[in-house]
Amino acid sequence: MATTTFAINFFILSIISLFSVPCLLAASPPHSPYLLPIKKDPSTNLFYTTLAIGTPSKSFNLAIDLAGENLWYYCDKNYNSSSYSPISCDSKSCPEDAIGCISCTSGPFKPGCTNNTCGASAINQLAKFIFGGGYGEDIIVISQMKVHGLISACIEAEGFTSGSPLEGLPKSTKGILGLSRSQLALPNQLALENKVQPKFSICLPSSNKLGYTNLMVESIDGSVSKFVQTTPLIINPVSTGAVSVKGVPSKEYFIDVKSVKIDGNVLNIKPSQLSIDKKGNGGTKISTMSPFTELQSSVYKPFVRDFVKKALDIKMKRVASVAPFEACFDSRTIKKSVTGFVVPTIDLVLQGGVQWRIHGANSMVMAKENVACLAFVDGGTEPRMSFVKASIVIGGYQLVDNLLVFDLDSSKLSFSSSLLLHNASCSHL
Repeated sequence: MATTTFAINFFILSIISLFSVPCLLAASPPHSPYLLPIKKDPSTNLFYTTLAIGTPSKSFNLAIDLAGENLWYYCDKNYNSSSYSPISCDSKSCPEDAIGCISCTSGPFKPGCTNNTCGASAINQLAKFIFGGGYGEDIIVISQMKVHGLISACIEAEGFTSGSPLEGLPKSTKGILGLSRSQLALPNQLALENKVQPKFSICLPSSNKLGYTNLMVESIDGSVSKFVQTTPLIINPVSTGAVSVKGVPSKEYFIDVKSVKIDGNVLNIKPSQLSIDKKGNGGTKISTMSPFTELQSSVYKPFVRDFVKKALDIKMKRVASVAPFEACFDSRTIKKSVTGFVVPTIDLVLQGGVQWRIHGANSMVMAKENVACLAFVDGGTEPRMSFVKASIVIGGYQLVDNLLVFDLDSSKLSFSSSLLLHNASCSHL
């Protein structure tokens, strides 16, 4: 069981003072002890945060994964922590879906090398293999506050002969901070310790600026709630992770997209193409590990066709494609506004008629000089690593400068659409 010790919170106060936009201050309570900064890696277009772990504390940059089921970090042969305590295989803290019981014969015994230890999966969607390690409790420092007894997984990868658990991640990162529905995701662990309902927010920054995640949200301020909409988070009854267990539902975040509009016109696709079928295929999930939104081929092709038609109607000049994007345009023929390029708007029509509108700042990306492309990619027809495949995977680029609040108790998502519309952003200079 985790216990919390408060320290002088200079770090969190310095972060919050940099947010000059009132609505962001309201969305991230200045007294929240669980606020973490988020940065964007320009090479991978993925996002990461920084945590300190152990005694003495060591800082780790961790990629943010909304589908990640735990916090795991790479601990090399020189890493050690005097406050680390492995979780035994027969402990109540060992999750039911643990990968068995692990032992270490090479020594010396330390984090990543212990016996009779509850086995942990270090899942990285971008890696070719799944790696294992052991669960343990240790001190985790969040915004200069020490939280004792949080469960995480230390992965010592020297013994692996194939691949790396860090494959595809930003070079500066040494693990993943999982934020899924899993009981071992930090928002759930912190909520249990503080005896509150699990709710967290995420606000991804653009370029080299700074965003944030609040791992324990109490409420959304009234000034923000004026432009925040809410939609149910639906449960995919079929496991969608790299490690799937029959009969166990997905721990990823799905929303119920009923239709897609381009400039107000509904895309001509069958509703069944967007719904989750009996095998768990289909539906719309939210992912921070997909740099750009992926559409299943049967949705992508009419989507691009209709967007291009609307773009040509407003005199946008089409140019050669730039991989992985298909629809590209001469940026000099596109007007600009506070929400980025003035292009056909894209609406995800959700349950109850709620619409998640995507403006130019989130729909167009500069692929090269004078070339702006529709920032959506063809997700193909076959699953990559998962056993099932979503129809739409909303990627990180489309989430930038959108405030998202995940209420796990009521299974609802509150979202702002682009904060740029309200003279705000997730970032600061």
